Amino acid sequence: MCSDLKPRWKQDSPLTEFQEGDLYICLEQRLVMIREREIYLTAKEFEILCLLASNPNRVFTYEIIMDIVWHENYSYYFRKAINNHVSNLRKKLKTESGDPDYIKSVTGIGYKFALP
Repeated sequence: MCSDLKPRWKQDSPLTEFQEGDLYICLEQRLVMIREREIYLTAKEFEILCLLASNPNRVFTYEIIMDIVWHENYSYYFRKAINNHVSNLRKKLKTESGDPDYIKSVTGIGYKFALP
């Protein structure tokens, strides 16, 4: 892990680590863990997770996710790509049936990271 301290992210401080329940994210090492077990994410999955988790409860449209993560202009094709990446990410983050659903859909708009 990045350090022994795992503070919650704060809007006014540098973002390097995040701990919410059993979920731990370290930006510097591109590390995601649940219950101290490493979760292997693709580069895009990690970037989407970090974008959403660093702004809890903020809704990100498909267009904004595309611009920030892919640095591309939005098209209908990319909505499907984002949906596929988020679907895979959700499966990887839900290692047990009781795990929270961190990533919530906002129908027709995009996604947000919801704290349990």
